[in-house]
Amino acid sequence: MSLNKVILIGRLGADPELRETQGSQALCNLRMATNENWTDKNGNRQERTEWHSVTVWGKQAEICGQYLAKGREVYVEGRLQSRQYTDREGAARTAWEVVANNVVFIGGRGDNPDGQNQSRGNWQNNQQQQNRGNWQNNQQQQNRGNQQQNGGGGYFN
Repeated sequence: MSLNKVILIGRLGADPELRETQGSQALCNLRMATNENWTDKNGNRQERTEWHSVTVWGKQAEICGQYLAKGREVYVEGRLQSRQYTDREGAARTAWEVVANNVVFIGGRGDNPDGQNQSRGNWQNNQQQQNRGNWQNNQQQQNRGNQQQNGGGGYFN
């Protein structure tokens, strides 16, 4: 058995780079930072920032390109993948990236420390409203179905 799963929560260090492949598939590259804080043996507070390259594909890539911006906090779930290439000096190199299968925008509107693109949080609000509406519709349909199964379900059967 093996498992290749990555979960990250951090902030974008740059605006997303959205493009299309030759096959017209959307591809979005995210540059993401995660921070680790600890106290060393001398009692001094330490911090280390790790930078991650994240690749998002398809419709989710389009959404990330449209609504995310530098500084925005995101949750990313995916797998770790390596890619070999040759640099300008001819040396063989390996790059590691996270190929995302789930990206969640966390933090509310205006959570962006740069103060840029605050309206991009509208997508989340719209999604939340749509999800609430879908839930209410599903509940209403389920209740109607239960009423029909129970002979109408009303008080005056």
